[in-house]
Amino acid sequence: MITNCVSFVIILSLVFADFYNSRYDDFDIQPLLENERILMGYAKCFLDQGPCTPEAKDFKKVIPEAVETTCGKCTVKQKSLIRTVIKAIMDNHPDVWEQLIEKYDKDKIYRKQFDNFIND
Repeated sequence: MITNCVSFVIILSLVFADFYNSRYDDFDIQPLLENERILMGYAKCFLDQGPCTPEAKDFKKVIPEAVETTCGKCTVKQKSLIRTVIKAIMDNHPDVWEQLIEKYDKDKIYRKQFDNFIND
């Protein structure tokens, strides 16, 4: 019985290890979308051009892997949040979007896959 419990816990932890922490699944992105100063603060953090809030630091850590895997470890909610924020940056600050691409996908290896992900 204990062996079965231990096995179940191990299997469960492996399944959940395949996703990023769900702590930010309910992150309120409205302030980012409605306030250019906040949105640009996050962008500057991601570009190493300004300070980072604790949340921005957490997001910044996973950007390279998320780009490479087309958000493969993101939950459905995280994918939706990321698409919304990226579209806001693309639409309102295309120059910043290009800087982000240059930083995180300089050789544009993942660009087509990521564009498809954003437009899904």
